[in-house]
This record gives sequence, structure tokens and C-alpha cells, in this order.
Amino acid sequence: MRSDRKMSHAITDFAGGAAGTTGPAPRSRWERFGEVEVAMARTVDDRGNEKTDVAADDRPFGLRDKIGYMFGDFGNDFSFIFASSYLMVFYTKVLGLSGYVVGLLFLGARFVDAFTDVTMGRIVDNMQPARDGRFRCWIRRMCVPVAVSSSIMYLYFVRDWPYGAKLAYVIFTYLLWSSFCYTAINIPYGSMASVISPDVKDRASLSTFRSIGASLAGLAIGVLVPLIVYETDAEGNQIVRPVDFTVTAAVFGVLAVACYVLCYLLCRERVVFEKKEKAKESVWDMLRGLGRNRPLLALVCAALVLLLATLMGQAMNNYLFLDYFRNARALSAVNVVSVGSTLLLAPFISGIVLRFGKKEAGAVGMLVAGVTYLLLFFLRVRTIPLFMGLLFLGTLGSGLFNLVIWAYITDIIDYQEIATGRREDGTVYAVYSFARKVGQALAGGLGGFVLTAIGYVSEASAQTQEVAERIYTVATLVPGICYLVVFLIIQFAYPLGRREVEENTAVLREKRERQDEI
Repeated sequence: MRSDRKMSHAITDFAGGAAGTTGPAPRSRWERFGEVEVAMARTVDDRGNEKTDVAADDRPFGLRDKIGYMFGDFGNDFSFIFASSYLMVFYTKVLGLSGYVVGLLFLGARFVDAFTDVTMGRIVDNMQPARDGRFRCWIRRMCVPVAVSSSIMYLYFVRDWPYGAKLAYVIFTYLLWSSFCYTAINIPYGSMASVISPDVKDRASLSTFRSIGASLAGLAIGVLVPLIVYETDAEGNQIVRPVDFTVTAAVFGVLAVACYVLCYLLCRERVVFEKKEKAKESVWDMLRGLGRNRPLLALVCAALVLLLATLMGQAMNNYLFLDYFRNARALSAVNVVSVGSTLLLAPFISGIVLRFGKKEAGAVGMLVAGVTYLLLFFLRVRTIPLFMGLLFLGTLGSGLFNLVIWAYITDIIDYQEIATGRREDGTVYAVYSFARKVGQALAGGLGGFVLTAIGYVSEASAQTQEVAERIYTVATLVPGICYLVVFLIIQFAYPLGRREVEENTAVLREKRERQDEI
């Protein structure tokens, strides 16, 4: 009955607004949290922010939170992976824009993100939380806007508009989705992992389930979209069905909202912050503090290169199977192989992390992925089964890294708290998110520039063999080099190995216990 009542309140909050804020809480050890009496451990940082660790409530951390957090990334990736893999195809094949113009759009949008991402991080860090939490409330507020803004990027009838109107449409809709709506839901969602549970093992499991959500979304998009939006003409060339792009985007928007609602209903924030009025920290002080965070700087560099490799590989695979292998439907099978490797690793990731550590496991994964892609480049594979076999090995490596990378963020947030005395979940995640968007832009932007440089003709029904060979080179050599660069960054520049993470966890636990005794 209690669980049903709590779920009923969550549904009411989602539908009704939950607009209230929580004032400063009393300092007693036992307090009222919702309708249930819970145990609290309170700490106060040097800015006067009171942090309350919920030691026990009516529903402790468990599988429901993991599944809910998984659905959150599932919802994110119905727009993010779809755009990363197919938006350039839509712009070039349907709207008829050149790769150079698309590249400029993707790169230019990141200048806007430099402000919107960090601003959103500061908003969620400094605003008083709503009744349904500091971060969770943003999922309720933004799930519909992000789905709508994603769907309207794929309106096929825009191809008939004058070029100026077409370009204005592309710029407006892409910025609306990427720089505003997606930012306003992704920053709070990513930051929420650090407040769902204070336990490092729980956070590692959230990272794993988030990656599973991304993999499932990648599987759905990678398998279904090629079967829906591509067809073969009378000459055997692979061509795009424009109307189906628009329909697919609308369906993905509806599914994204459903996933966000499940995330909202199933997850709980258990680490609560009440803000006290203090002199506001300047932007320069904030940047100075983040600039001294060596783990964050290393992960930002790694994320930038990683997204460049992963998303350029995904985008170029569309052209690879269209123009090199000349079999667009095989792309569905390849995507199954890519996602399957990650799902195959997921049950074992907790044991791998406990035995070797997150940093150590991630570095090995990147080394395996880099070597495999370079092998693909040198072999110049002509048969799809052999390509898929080697790709499976490479995605085992990249999948291992992606399963643990989100737990790196919570470790970095703890490191920042120890180094500065301030808890800045949203700001730290916003900086990392911005780096990912820069990597996405570089993948899309450089991908567009590369297509133009290698002689790709977007209006042509088929490309020359010379252009097809160049596509193969880009699709294998660039990921291979980038994955090896990520390996070097994680291995030699990222300092939070297993021993360091355990020491930081012990320091914070001791600090909270000491404050609780006061």
C-alpha cells in the first residue's frame, strides 16, 4: 500500500506541476520526507549549502531506480542518436544541403552551447528544489518540449522551400532542439545520478543501466530506421524515402516522452540540498575552480575525442553501406552487432569494475577498440560478414568504456567537493555535456567537410568507386586513431583510479559522519 501511495503521489506531481519549493529543513536527525519519517545525515559546505543524505526512506535504492534511470537515457537517445546518425543524411539527401553547410551549422551551434550548457548547470545548482526534487522536476517540465523540437527538425516538405527559407528553418529548429530543449533536460538528468544514491557502487550500477538504455535506443534506431527510410531503386541504388523520415521522427518523439515519464516515476532523489543565502560565486571563480579539476579536464578531452570517433563512425556507416557495400539493409544487422556487444558485457560490468577499477577497465576497452578499427583500415574488408565480425570486437572495447564512463562523472563530482568544499553536480555535468556536444559537432561538422573534400555528390544516386574507397578510409581510420588517443588520455592523464576513488569515498563518508555528530 505504501509503495502504491508513493507512486500515486509521483503521478500527481508529474501531472499537476509540483511547483512548490522546500525551505531550510530543521537540524534534527529524524525528519518528515514526503509522508514518511526518514533518517538524515547533514553536512554544510563552505558556501553554506546544507546537504542531507537520506539514510533510509520508504523505498531504498534498488532495481526500480536503475530501470528508471535507464529509461531516461532511452528517451534522450530517441533524439540524440537519431540526430547523430541520420540528421546529416536528412539534410543532405532530403533537403539537398551541402555537407559544408551542414558542418558549419553543427560547429556554430556549439558556440551557443558554450553558454546554454553551463547556464543550465548553474540554474539547477542554485535554484531551490521543487517538491519533486532539484533535478527530477526538469524531466517533468521538458520532456514534451524536447520531443516536439526533435520531431520538427525532420519535416520533409521543407525541401520545396526557397533556399533561404530552408536554411533559416534548419538553423532555428536545430538550435531550438540542441542548444535549448535538449540541454534543459539532459543536464538535470545526468546530474541526478549523484543524488539518487550517495553510494559509489550504486552510482556505478546507474552508469551501467544508463549505457544499457543508450544501447537499447541505439538498437531500436539502428535496426528499424534503415529498414524504414531507405529503399532500392530500379538501378539497385540505395535512396531515401523523405516522408518516412518525418513519420519516424514523430514516433520517436512520442516514445521519448513515454521513456521520460517512466524515468520520472521510477527514480527518487535521496541526497537533498537546501541553499542558504550567500554571496554569489562569480563566473570566473567557478571556472577557476573547475580549471583546477584535473580529472574533469582529462575526461572533457577524452569525451570530445570519443564522441568524434563514435558519432563520425555512426554517421559514416550510413554512407559506407550505401556507397561502399551497396547494401543499406545490412546496416540494420551491423547495428545489432554493435549494440549486442554492449548488452553482452552489461551483466559482467560490476564484477569487472570491482576487480580492476573503472579507469583501468575503460582504458583497456579503448585500446581494444582502437587497434580493431586500425586493423579494419589496413585490411580493406570487402565482405560484410568479416566486417561485422571485426566490428563486434571493436564495439566490445568501446562498449566496455561506455558502460563505465557515466560513473566517472560522479567520481569527479566527489573530487570537486573534496577539492573546493562545494557541491556542484549540475555545473560539473554541464561542462562534461558541453564537451560531448563539441565532439558531436566535430563529428557532424568534420563529417560534412570530409564528404565535400572526398568528392561526395549529395544529388547523385550513386557515388564513384574512388569516393566509396575514401568513405571506407574515413569510417575506419578516424575512429581507430581517436580511440587510441582516448586510451592515452585515460591511462596517463585521468588520475582517479580504483585506489583514489576509494580514498575519496572514505573522506566524504568521514566528513558526513563528523557533521552528523555535531
